[in-house]
Parts: sequence; C-alpha cells; structure tokens
Amino acid sequence: MQILIFAPHWGSNALAPEVFIERVAAAGFDGIEMSLPLDAALRDDWVARIAGAGLQLIAQQWETVFHPAFEEHRAALARYLENACAARPLFVNSHTGRDFYTREQNLALLALAAEVGAAHGVPVLHEIHRSRFSGHPMLLLPYLRELPDLALTADLSHWCCACESLLEDQPDTLAETIPRVAHIHARVGHAQGPQVSDFRAPEWADALAAHLGWWDRIVARRKADGADRMTITPEFGPPPYTQALPYSGALLSDAWELNVAMLDLLRARYGREQLRLN
Repeated sequence: MQILIFAPHWGSNALAPEVFIERVAAAGFDGIEMSLPLDAALRDDWVARIAGAGLQLIAQQWETVFHPAFEEHRAALARYLENACAARPLFVNSHTGRDFYTREQNLALLALAAEVGAAHGVPVLHEIHRSRFSGHPMLLLPYLRELPDLALTADLSHWCCACESLLEDQPDTLAETIPRVAHIHARVGHAQGPQVSDFRAPEWADALAAHLGWWDRIVARRKADGADRMTITPEFGPPPYTQALPYSGALLSDAWELNVAMLDLLRARYGREQLRLN
C-alpha cells in the first residue's frame, strides 16, 4: 500500500502557481490538495503545472459554506463538484451539507455528490468538519448506518473541538467511523480548538499521541482492507487557525513549517509503502 502525502494549498493562496508548486516539490510532498478555480482555463493550467512537476492532485470543494440557503447550496455543490471532477484528480474531498439542514436535505446533497462522482468516475469523499453534516459524531453516525458506501476524510481535530475532548470517552464512535475513512487531514487539535500552536511542543504531547493513535488505526485498517494507497494531507492552517499574539498580531507558529514537519513525522512513521497483510 502506497503512503502518499499531500501539501495543502490552503494558506499559500497568495503564491503564484509556479512558486507554490516548486515549494511543494522541494519539500518532498507527493502531491497537492486544493480547491480549483471555476474558470476552466485557470483550472487546466493548475492541473497541467501539477502534473508537469510529477505531483498528484486531490481536488477540494469547500466553497458551498458561502451558500447557506439549501437550494443555492445544492446548485453550488453541483457546480463545484463538476469542476473538481473535470480535473481528473485522485478524488474530491468535499465539505458537504450543513449541521442545520434536515436529514432529508443532507441526504439529497450526499446523493448528488455520489451521482456527480459516478458520472466522472471520480470518488467523492466527505470531510469531517465543524458546521457540515459531519460536524459532530452524533450527527454523522446515522448517515454512516444508512449509507454503506459513504467514504470520509478524517479531520478529527474538528471533533475534538466539537466534543471538548480527545474523544477518549467515545471508543464506539471511533470504532464505527474509522472503517469508513479513506483520507486523513493530519492536523492536531485539542479540546478547546482545532489546531494546537505547535504539535512538537511538550504541552501538546497528549493531543499528538491521540491523533497519531487514530491515524495508525486508519492506516492499518486501509491496509487490512487491501487498499492500494493511503493519502494524508498535513493541514495546519493560516490565521485564525494559527494563533497570534494580541495587538501585535505576531504569529505563534508558521503553518507551512508545521506542515513540512508533519510530513517528516509521517514519513518516519509510515514510510512510503507498507506490505499488505497476509
């Protein structure tokens, strides 16, 4: 099973494509995870540049959060997913639905995502994320039970924040969720927020250990299921995810540097390829 690690475009949006792509390749990432422009020419330019650098692509859609009214949200989801799938990425990571939509509305959006993905032959994964249909374990679990093919991106830092814990009191929740995870967002959160200041600092050792334990279980489950690859994106984000000092606004850490440090940790932990289990 290949272990592929991707660089997030989030936080580097101000860089020119060629500058960002060179930065990603120099750091040793296998690819880029990003939201692609809706303009087809700009989208195709990004895709060509990424492929030309020998990198792979995971497409994102998160912009539907700006469309809270359901019908507008549904139309936006179709538009963004069609655009993402047209790029022929490994898969699309989607921020789907909202935590205040009805069950029927979120099911309609999940069905739409499955339909668009199937039409293009591109898998659509749904990210565990605050304010989406998956923003809390008790919101997500009914959908997992009803939709056996629903595949997830695990960003469990969001559940730490939503549940005000490191999920130590929810072993059954994790046991039901982990088998459905096909992609990891490797950001370390804590009980009061979705991002620690620096995952290497001793004060965050418990939070890091919890996340590493979840990621180990996900990687092991993917391998046991015979998956060809496991994809991971370190995703420490810019302000306000990166904390800043009051008044001066001086940042406590550098998100890109943390993402490269997490890449190094993951490479040391998982390598580039794991043998299948017998």
